[in-house]
Amino acid sequence: MTDLFCVTTPNDTMRAALTDSFTLHEVANMDDPLTWLAQNGAGIEYVLTDGHYGLQADYFAALPDLKLISSNGVGYDAIDTDAAVARGVLVTHTPAVLSAEVATTALMLLIACYRNFRAEVENAHSGGWAKSGGLPLGRSVDNRTIGILGLGRIGMAIAEKLAPFNARILYHGRNPRDVGFTYYDDLTKMAADCDALISVAPGGAATHHLISTDVLNALGPDGVLVNVGRGSVVDEVALIAALQDGRLGSAGLDVFEDEPNIPEALRAMPNTVLTPHIGSATVETRIAMAQLAADNLLQYQKDGTVITAVPECAGLL
Repeated sequence: MTDLFCVTTPNDTMRAALTDSFTLHEVANMDDPLTWLAQNGAGIEYVLTDGHYGLQADYFAALPDLKLISSNGVGYDAIDTDAAVARGVLVTHTPAVLSAEVATTALMLLIACYRNFRAEVENAHSGGWAKSGGLPLGRSVDNRTIGILGLGRIGMAIAEKLAPFNARILYHGRNPRDVGFTYYDDLTKMAADCDALISVAPGGAATHHLISTDVLNALGPDGVLVNVGRGSVVDEVALIAALQDGRLGSAGLDVFEDEPNIPEALRAMPNTVLTPHIGSATVETRIAMAQLAADNLLQYQKDGTVITAVPECAGLL
């Protein structure tokens, strides 16, 4: 049996797929993973992790024979891909299979912000409707100009789901794409032309606090920010200030800078809708992600190839 170092705890789908081919060594079952790796790390060629845990530098250094890191999730900024490529280690992730579900989460948050959904639900559940009547009217989602930060697979899925709402789509990214939407090379300028900005951008140094005070001010007092990408993309302190000051209308957030810790100020604001990083959190999607993470391991074990390597590893294939 081949040894597999599991930074994340394998779910039932992974166990069913992997246990005939791998011996699973799980961090969750170790008192001191680094001590275990010091004794057993040599010879381990495979790691299973996810987008949250990644692979910390101490673990990476203790695995001298590592060949493949399979990450269960589309984001992989918690893995040092430069170091992996330098050592000839392949990194895989699970794109595509979660795009539609994350797009649905973005749409859910967008609608919730416009229709004041959080307050309306509370008004019904609390009995407030019977006691005090209805709340101020929400606003329509139809016929909006929506800016998308990061028009990859998920961004395109969001654009497709917005079509029935007659949305005008703008987008910002590193380069324009051959799509029927309007490209902006300046995020602040795009924000000024948007009713709402949806961020699907990955984490990392290149996108850190890309959504800044200037961008939030450009969105304006009626603007809506939705983030289903990475929390680090948004300057959270600037966001709180903009919401408190009325310089930004509302925010629907599924990701945060210091997960799972959400600032009390964000949690207390009536003009926020917050979810605990559930972008892909459906039974069907999580099964598909887990299966792909397992399949990358199994295929590499079989013939040295993988299904979904991260772009940085293209030169290793």
